[in-house]
Amino acid sequence: MASAKIVVIDYHKGNLLSVQHGLAAVGGEAVISDAPADVSAASGLVLPGVGSFESAMEYVSASGQGDAILDALGRGVPFLGICLGLHLLFSRGEERSGERGLPHENEEPVAAGTPGDDRWVAGLGFFSGSVTRLRSGRLKVPHVGWDQAYPTEAGGGSRLLRGVPSGANFYFTHSYALADDVDPVLVAARTHYARSFGSVIVRDSVFGVQFHPEKSSAMGLVTLSNFVDVVRAGGIR
Repeated sequence: MASAKIVVIDYHKGNLLSVQHGLAAVGGEAVISDAPADVSAASGLVLPGVGSFESAMEYVSASGQGDAILDALGRGVPFLGICLGLHLLFSRGEERSGERGLPHENEEPVAAGTPGDDRWVAGLGFFSGSVTRLRSGRLKVPHVGWDQAYPTEAGGGSRLLRGVPSGANFYFTHSYALADDVDPVLVAARTHYARSFGSVIVRDSVFGVQFHPEKSSAMGLVTLSNFVDVVRAGGIR
């Protein structure tokens, strides 16, 4: 069986070892690197997620990682974005660093091209759509803990979710999530907390999950194993 040579992209935020260990537990050959050349040469990529959208994009853009990621995606290299790593695939996010990243709980996002548009931070733009704050007068934000993911009609046959039943529990920790302007065809599963949001996205060999599979026990390992299988197979054509 071919090895799965996966690069866990280090943009100098968070604990990457748990992701590397999770991939190793399911037979993935994973290394951690911040070098764009390693991103370009990888058989599979994982972009993990800790930190703010703004600070992550600043590093990814300045380091050359962003260009390397987009080039790899264009070549069909299997990719898994985790939490913030999912968010960065999209056009824009309203999460900024420091105090600017903490809008009032009930404050609505500002549409692009209107006064106040400077709230938005440009993402990698591989997919169109926005990432906005979860807002609730009843539920606690951030959303932390175990919650369910429900496959959509579009995502029911996804390779990433093979062996994952509807309503399976995964571990979440986030304050921001995909907005309603994301193409529903991309959304393979949804989670309902404060609002309904896409918690798994899939297009060909590009995957993203809002939860942390490396912290999600058995179901998380199933998800990681499915991704490793895609890498071994050279992607989905």
